[in-house]
Amino acid sequence: MKDEGGYFVLKQRAVPEVLLKVVEAKRLLDSAKALTVQEATEKVGISRSSFYKYKEDIFPFHDNSQGKTLTLTLQMDDKPGLLSDVLGIVAQFHANILTIHQSIPISGVASISLSVQVLPMTQDVSEMIEEMERQEGVRYVKILAKE
Repeated sequence: MKDEGGYFVLKQRAVPEVLLKVVEAKRLLDSAKALTVQEATEKVGISRSSFYKYKEDIFPFHDNSQGKTLTLTLQMDDKPGLLSDVLGIVAQFHANILTIHQSIPISGVASISLSVQVLPMTQDVSEMIEEMERQEGVRYVKILAKE
């Protein structure tokens, strides 16, 4: 890959442990101003060099999402009230629905494209997506774009 400035969205389980530890060290540094980088990296079990190597390249998804538009694609069973339940989750997390496009269901499965504006009061976007995925009848939710 030649473009090193690109972004990827990964589920937490796909992220290498060292990167998750960098995120945790950054959280410790933000929450305890008296903590040094050395102390934070020792607490999470990584070297300072690993911390400095990756600290600018990893961050929790929700930290950099505010004021952005997310485009999600969903596949769900054609079941009365299911889309309403999913939209209710967006409202519950205080995000703003911008557009909804639904295809005609084929073999009982509908494809949805949903554009959501992430606002300053929006709660954790990854939790919102996980909550959508937990709805019975939702087959998957994927992030197509983030602007």
